[in-house]
Amino acid sequence: MNSIDPKTLAGATIPDATPKPRHRTIGVRVGEGPGSVIVGGEAPIVVQSMTNTDTADIEGTVNQVAALALAGSEIVRITVDRAEAAAAVPRIKEKLLARGVLAPLVGDFHYIGHKLLTDYPDCAQALDKYRINPGNVGFREKKDRQFGAIVELAIKHGKAVRIGANWGSLDQELLTAMMNENAKSARPFDARAVTREALVRSALWSAERAEEIGLGRDRIIISAKVSAVQDLIAAYRMLASRSDYALHLGLTEAGMGSKGIVASSAAMGILLQEGIGDTIRVSLTPEPGGDRTVEVKVAQELLQTMGFRTFVPLVAACPGCGRTTSTVFQELARDIQTWISTSMPAWRETYPGVETLNVAVMGCIVNGPGESKHADIGISLPGTGETPAAPVFIDGQKAMTLRGAGIAAEFKTIVGEYIERRFGEGARPG
Repeated sequence: MNSIDPKTLAGATIPDATPKPRHRTIGVRVGEGPGSVIVGGEAPIVVQSMTNTDTADIEGTVNQVAALALAGSEIVRITVDRAEAAAAVPRIKEKLLARGVLAPLVGDFHYIGHKLLTDYPDCAQALDKYRINPGNVGFREKKDRQFGAIVELAIKHGKAVRIGANWGSLDQELLTAMMNENAKSARPFDARAVTREALVRSALWSAERAEEIGLGRDRIIISAKVSAVQDLIAAYRMLASRSDYALHLGLTEAGMGSKGIVASSAAMGILLQEGIGDTIRVSLTPEPGGDRTVEVKVAQELLQTMGFRTFVPLVAACPGCGRTTSTVFQELARDIQTWISTSMPAWRETYPGVETLNVAVMGCIVNGPGESKHADIGISLPGTGETPAAPVFIDGQKAMTLRGAGIAAEFKTIVGEYIERRFGEGARPG
């Protein structure tokens, strides 16, 4: 057995903890003016979401788009599935702008997108990007003509396009031809592998066709969505190895609750660590009547916990054990997190940089002081049988000790004062 000297680094191999460099892609501007967003290139990874309202319901759709944008969705997609929805789009855009909601609006088209965009030119102009599914844009002899019509309209109106292939609506003519070819091979591939290849080819072939029609590479984003984690990882590795188009990343039909969150995080976390992905959506199925903005929060938390972006202050909290039979630390952690979430819209304007704040709420003496020291500001609450005192650490140093029934309220006041001191106007140079 090798002997290890804990006091020396001699002979140690310390791996780099940073992700791989971002896969180099062509940047695509979505939208115009102050609300425009760059996807790809050297831009930060963009968070987006999609409404689940009937787009013909103007007020309902405006309210949900506004809520998603307020939650942090930088691009919002809406369904444009019929004439009533297409006719509503200009009014939706107008009302959003009147509210000061500038997030680019994407139209999701299936089957009759070419007709809707032609018949409703105000809709075509109001949208900031069109999403085309090459698996259902048209069939047989109509496919190329209808796909081409949408691309030509995007060129005419100066819009970006996402070519989004999907496992559940893959071009069956292409898949059948590839399956037949595979069956004749001396060493055939697994059927899932052939399906992944067909998905990737569908996206890439369609993007190349759009270029041939005249759409610039700086107007094209592609995606190849599946609902299984390993298939998604494999498909996007293939896309990244074969092209430099900007990539929209997401697990389709991820599911509800913890299943959808875990599956999306597992798949996209691996790809993001490998430098793959320029914009992400977490496609969660909400509970009936549930909050649609949860998918935005999960996407932000994924990017922030992996160190790619910062959106809101992080609250590290003790998970609890037999030493923490009191629920005080749980309640305080919840109160602090809720307080931060509700305060962030105003804080973003008043305290630039506050999203980088780290707060620790710990439950006992075992890890509490150490974790609190690592945070910008932290508190170590007393565990079961411990002295009823809570040391507070600020910037790594013990600043004070709180006692009594008002610890939670006192700590929130201290956090607020710290934010004002560090991020307020008086702390800014000049």
